[in-house]
Amino acid sequence: MSVQPIRVLVAGLGNMGRSHALAYHHHPGYEIVGLVTRGVSAIPDTLEHYAHWTDFEDALEATRPDLVSINTYSDTHAEFAVTAMEHGAHVFVEKPLATTVADADRVVTAAKEHDRKLVVGYILRHHPSWQRLIAEARALGGPYVFRMNLNQQSTGRFWETHKTLMETTSPIVDCGVHYVDVMCQITDARPVEVRGMGLRLTDEIAPDMYNYGHLQVLFEDGSVGWYEAAWGPMISETAFFVKDVMSPNGAVSIVMEEGAKSSDHETHTKTDRIRVHRAARTETGEFANPDAWLSMTGEPGHDALCAAEQDYVYKAITEDIDLTRHMQDAIQSLRICLAADESVRTGKPVSL
Repeated sequence: MSVQPIRVLVAGLGNMGRSHALAYHHHPGYEIVGLVTRGVSAIPDTLEHYAHWTDFEDALEATRPDLVSINTYSDTHAEFAVTAMEHGAHVFVEKPLATTVADADRVVTAAKEHDRKLVVGYILRHHPSWQRLIAEARALGGPYVFRMNLNQQSTGRFWETHKTLMETTSPIVDCGVHYVDVMCQITDARPVEVRGMGLRLTDEIAPDMYNYGHLQVLFEDGSVGWYEAAWGPMISETAFFVKDVMSPNGAVSIVMEEGAKSSDHETHTKTDRIRVHRAARTETGEFANPDAWLSMTGEPGHDALCAAEQDYVYKAITEDIDLTRHMQDAIQSLRICLAADESVRTGKPVSL
């Protein structure tokens, strides 16, 4: 018996939206019924034959899709997602789920009320190397120290995109939800307090926005973590990518390839090698084991990861996967990052 393809409307064709659209285009279980962009110039040649709209609700009414893929700027995520589910569609939405916890709760509530699947774009959850990092860290046992950052030295169109993002979302929220989610997966303990600090390093953004941010999160099991994110032409390329987890029993770290550039989006998901260090010592006080180096040769690139992500969306819909925990986790990582943003602005720690 033939299975009808999932009819998908794709909203937004920026860096992530383009990759997701190509994933639907190549997946035999999907049929793209329309694209929504601000203009036709954003549509790559491979996708130019699909119907195109500039208004989201017009496209929704005209196509009546089974799935809506939302890859627009963060301030539209919640409204587009709720509207799509009210029209009977399942939703894939890029991170962050919303720009406030209240809006994130509203989207999840809509998914439950309309019995629709909601998948949030946590791409690292589909990356075999990051899955290995999480497994190795959990095997060490906690409590943990998490040290993570993703600073991006951006100029030209990348800086223009970052400035647009900062009209509604700070770097520690936009990027931070990924890495805070990794912390939460490793410790699986309740976050209890968040602290943040930030600095505005340019006059090209609003006076109340900052393009350098740093958060600290404390967990109920004693684990602690920090995350740092910065965007702009003034940002340093030195130690821009730190992904390191320590515990009483050792450490697990991603070691980047020499010469990697922070502006390269492949770098943001690439691991190259994982280093596993064990703290066990011999009777003479020397380390009992040499560090293990896990090669991640052959790991998927950005487009392949987006394809894996959309394959998961397909299975979530066709196999009726329970996404309750997935949605809860998306809200939790967002809550932590928004609490950090609040701490930056108030100068006070935030209890969760």
